[in-house]
Amino acid sequence: MRRLSICCFTTRKHKHSPQRFGETMENPQMKSDNANAENLNQNMISPIGNPAANIVVNHDFSNGLHSWHPNCCNGFVVSAESGNPGGLSAKSGGNYAVVTNRTECWQGLEQDITGRISPGSTYSVSACVGVSGPLSGSTDVLATLKLENQGSATSYLFIGKTSVSKERWGMVEGTFSLSTMPERLVFYLEGPPSGVELLIDSVVITCSSSSKSESSSIRWDIAGDENVVINPQFEDGLNNWSGRGCKVVLHDSMADGKIVPQLGKVFASATERTQSWNGIQQEITRRVQRKLAYNVAAVVRIFGNNVMTATVQATLWVQTPDRREQYIVIANVQATDKDWVQLQGKFLLNGSPSRVVIYLEGPPPGTDILVNALAVKHAEKVPPSSPPVIEDPNFGVNIITNSQLNDGTNGWFPLGNCNLSVGTGSPHILPPMARASLGAHEPLSGLYILVKNRTQTWMGPAQMITDKLKLFLTYQVSAWVRIGSGASGPQNVNVALGVDSQWVNGGQVEINDDRWHEIGGSFRIEKQPSKVMVYIQGPAAGVDLMVAGLQIFPVDRAARLKYLRRQTDKIRKRDVILKFSGAGSSSLLGTFVKVIQAQNSFPIGSCINRTNIDNEDFVDFFVKNFNWAVFGNELKWYWTEPQQGNFNYKDADDMLALCQNHKIETRGHCIFWEVQATVQQWIQALNKNDLMTAVQNRLTGLLTRYKGKFRHYDVNNEMMHGSFYQDRLGKDIRANMFKNANQLDPSATLFVNDYHVEDGCDTRSSPENYIEHILDLQEQGAPVGGIGIQGHIDSPVGPVVCSALDKLGILGLPIWFTELDVSSVNEYIRGEDLEVMLREAFAHPAVEGVMLWGFWELFMSRNDAHLVNAEGEINETGKRFLALKHEWLSHAHGHIDEQGQFEFRGFHGTYVVEVVTASKKSSKTFVVDKGDSPLIVSIAL
Repeated sequence: MRRLSICCFTTRKHKHSPQRFGETMENPQMKSDNANAENLNQNMISPIGNPAANIVVNHDFSNGLHSWHPNCCNGFVVSAESGNPGGLSAKSGGNYAVVTNRTECWQGLEQDITGRISPGSTYSVSACVGVSGPLSGSTDVLATLKLENQGSATSYLFIGKTSVSKERWGMVEGTFSLSTMPERLVFYLEGPPSGVELLIDSVVITCSSSSKSESSSIRWDIAGDENVVINPQFEDGLNNWSGRGCKVVLHDSMADGKIVPQLGKVFASATERTQSWNGIQQEITRRVQRKLAYNVAAVVRIFGNNVMTATVQATLWVQTPDRREQYIVIANVQATDKDWVQLQGKFLLNGSPSRVVIYLEGPPPGTDILVNALAVKHAEKVPPSSPPVIEDPNFGVNIITNSQLNDGTNGWFPLGNCNLSVGTGSPHILPPMARASLGAHEPLSGLYILVKNRTQTWMGPAQMITDKLKLFLTYQVSAWVRIGSGASGPQNVNVALGVDSQWVNGGQVEINDDRWHEIGGSFRIEKQPSKVMVYIQGPAAGVDLMVAGLQIFPVDRAARLKYLRRQTDKIRKRDVILKFSGAGSSSLLGTFVKVIQAQNSFPIGSCINRTNIDNEDFVDFFVKNFNWAVFGNELKWYWTEPQQGNFNYKDADDMLALCQNHKIETRGHCIFWEVQATVQQWIQALNKNDLMTAVQNRLTGLLTRYKGKFRHYDVNNEMMHGSFYQDRLGKDIRANMFKNANQLDPSATLFVNDYHVEDGCDTRSSPENYIEHILDLQEQGAPVGGIGIQGHIDSPVGPVVCSALDKLGILGLPIWFTELDVSSVNEYIRGEDLEVMLREAFAHPAVEGVMLWGFWELFMSRNDAHLVNAEGEINETGKRFLALKHEWLSHAHGHIDEQGQFEFRGFHGTYVVEVVTASKKSSKTFVVDKGDSPLIVSIAL
């Protein structure tokens, strides 16, 4: 897929990765070590910081290309003595890099800066750049950040740009700040047209403002007798503290007095560390209680080994009564060697451990962890959020100025040095997804914005909408888009929003022809921004872009839900006729009948983890409210065989036994995972023949052991976003995985499973591409039996989701939402999001089941996604879920008619009918299955 230069493809956080906060790993080897546009850009930058604090390694290329990597091109370093092939002398008087053999404008030089950036801090960027080669005039050079998270589409953050020519050097300057840290962060320079060499003299990235924790709040966290940690500020020396594989030393200062405590008089260091897991620890056995939530706060920094920033992580080591070890990740923070930072997190123990140790770990070996204080306290209950008050939401009203272009391009401005004009001949009707939300609507004007002279992918029409947005309203995005001639291959077009320093995805579409295409998506703002810009971008430089009828409007969810209730009644209910017979049946006229639905047969399940089942409160909520289960990690290959030949099926066995005891069906997730970052190192190290053997052993071992026990299997997870096995074993391996799995367990339905299918956020897994992928597998003989849509979604809009379901429904395969979760800081809005998704699924005939990706706080892959708080209190989101479950149970009562019958219409599922006569009270259980004709149930009294 061609990526876009600025667009944040997704706002999604950390889909289900191998390790999450609150989850446990069973052995240490498995733990993760791990206006116009130019004026607008100028308003977003600040002066460059102190070069002495530069986080860029080898910033002046004095060590060749060490730590730098050309992105799909070539590079070399020119020394001051050798001269410049392009005739431009190094500005610094030293070395500079030349990036050559560039065939795309986005190709350039990059450096991985993961672990050197702290969330919340502002960083200034300054890069001295130039160009050489076949160029007349000037061109832009851009500084960009690439943010990668496992299981999510890569996102890009534009930092700044400058215009340069062959005769002079230019300075790319800008600033950036990240509220959360991605798993991988890459800085790179890009921009000139293909064939033009990019020259880089130096790069400086410095921290211009730090997000320090207020010492008063830290003292509040640390102080008090309720602290579980003994000697939390080392006032009693190192008593109760010890090193975890390293040495612990007490200090009143370090580095010739440059490092002093932020709190109290002393601090401790974990030094002589030879492994990343080495650190400082304290045993807290019998000082923490199971099923209680605890807040953790620590004041930390790092020192030594020329490491300026590194992750410091708080971890619990737990030993169970049967002597199994668990590692619970509490929280982590990007610590620096410049200042103290506060680490904060939360944990809960489900079971009754025999030992519990809290420790700090994370930085590379040789780097000291400095600790000024550590507190563990019972977490106070947080008051529930109030429902947001939104005055005059103006549902369905477009906030875009001059959307119809009847006033030319007034209200619009070009982002970059492109040209905007108005053309005619675009569609006169709203795109289908917008039409589904807005209903009858006046025709579009047929006018469109034509964008020409685009020299960068991000160039396009833009508009400021800051004052038109309201917090907590869900907005739908819709437009017609088209591209001009000259494109080589499919092109992505994206509606993006610049929300202060964050770039939010409003939807994207892949175009490979000259037709008009619908683009649709959604977004919501939950924190007051200072500046919001919407713009349309995406095709390659030199390709014209056409945009018609851009609509951004708040969605009336209540109106959509009324429609979904009617649809649900049509497809999830059936007419039922109870025919009564038996002794004295002639006298049954008028007898009272009561019908109670005990369970709806529609599968609604949840993800669970091994430690969850040690908590009886969790189990009680789970078995009462879900009829299916999926295991979060415990069936994945990296869990069942972390090292070659070292198997762990006990966790999955325990969880399966629980489900079987409560008659809860299970999905097998997953046999393989196609994304390389999720594959164990020992597997990645195998040669082709050994890898093929390992794959077959995995299939045989797993499916033979559990034959007939899992109703579904996700065979090869996320094939739209990864290709580890296909790259190494050939295209046939994917179909063969399905074939072999079917032979080993013919009773299991075999699923494909992927994310961003339903939300318009990622063209890699668009419904059209997903359909093509499934058809390709089927053509190779793969017995694909079901379509998995993960459903990690933000601010869902019904028609956008329904459009994807309609397209996929053409295949005639059952569709399941396999990992549904929604996230909002407000419990009421989160409940609305969840209701939208559940009702869309329940009202669509192609959907045959929904699995939530968890429900209990601290045991979910996303923040602010839970239905039940850590200590078991059902929050507003959970109450909305339970209300839906109750709504989807049918109850009826009345009297037997002249024909000896009682009729009602009810949801599919299990029922109990009670009949009370003068002589006795009778009851009978019956099941209402799917069917178009009335179900006749004979009941003998």
